[in-house]
Amino acid sequence: MDESLLRSLTPSVLGVLVRRGADFAAAEDAVQDALVEAVRVWPADPPRDPKGWLVTAAWRKFLDATRSDAARRRREDRVDEEPPPGPAPAADDTLQLYFLCAHPSLTPASAVALTLRAVGGLTTRQIARAYLVPEATMAQRISRAKRTVSGVRLDRPGDVATVLRTLYLVFNEGYSGDVDLAAEAIRLTRQLSSAVDHPEVAGLLALMLLHHARRAARTAPDGSLVPLAEQDRHRWDTRAAAEGIGILQAALARDRLGEFQAQAAIAALHADALTAEETDWVQIVEWYDELARLTDSPVVRLNRAVAVGEADGPHAGLAALAALDPALPRHTAVAAHLHERAGDLPTAARLYAEAAHHAPNLAERNHLTRQAARLNTHLRP
Repeated sequence: MDESLLRSLTPSVLGVLVRRGADFAAAEDAVQDALVEAVRVWPADPPRDPKGWLVTAAWRKFLDATRSDAARRRREDRVDEEPPPGPAPAADDTLQLYFLCAHPSLTPASAVALTLRAVGGLTTRQIARAYLVPEATMAQRISRAKRTVSGVRLDRPGDVATVLRTLYLVFNEGYSGDVDLAAEAIRLTRQLSSAVDHPEVAGLLALMLLHHARRAARTAPDGSLVPLAEQDRHRWDTRAAAEGIGILQAALARDRLGEFQAQAAIAALHADALTAEETDWVQIVEWYDELARLTDSPVVRLNRAVAVGEADGPHAGLAALAALDPALPRHTAVAAHLHERAGDLPTAARLYAEAAHHAPNLAERNHLTRQAARLNTHLRP
């Protein structure tokens, strides 16, 4: 059973049902039922036309559900009889489904869950495990999202930027449970890239590949975080990095710069450096300036302060940091790093401990706690 084939066919099959008149929620349920049937039947009797088989099976599931629900009797009158078996329609509504699942009326969390379910083909249980929440909680989230978009037609242009933000949220969840969300986000972004010619889609795909290339070096055998400067660069995936850089260069050549291309350019400069000491921090600061111009994001300016500290010295970095709101996430951790670089170890140790208290996750908290303990050891008489 080729699970990747099933998942890749999910959005186009769902699109066929919606175009035939099924509302999104009912169509999505029918497609999931058809996928379960395929898992049961295909190993012994693989179809010659997998998409056509899924379309036929999902349409039958939809008709059965419609006819058995008395509250939907009226709508049944508008449903055509089952089309004869045959090749599936050539039209592919995958792109429209991306737009629908990332609809502005949905919360980011709901958009992510619906995208993974409807476009990614994951089950509710898989998504719940990936996000470490009860399956019932995730089922409610997905049901609410489906109800929200059920009245939205597939014949209107969507917002690529919203889709990209949703996919980036998926990627940033990384890996937990039995689903590798980072790999899933890359797969979905590749799929989107083949459906829409947009430099920012290419920029996001490049960014994901460049970040993913460093994945194996990000943690030590005991699970602790390894900062970028201390990572073993021989463990980086050079093939993924090279692919990301190639995609980025083609996107930048179109001269339509966007925030994901700028972020990917920063990641590419890190990938180009054979050692941490060879990193071109001056160029990285310039790219952060471009990114700040595009987004006006305080988080971008926080990261820029780190880059300034590397390019022009820790006191310059602290001066850049002073202009930012201390309540920003990771502001205290950045201040600790820059104070340590400046030689003020007592202040750095205190700030590392304070940052650990506010860390967003256990791995980061442990890392910052170790940093504070390391400096305190040096400070003891």
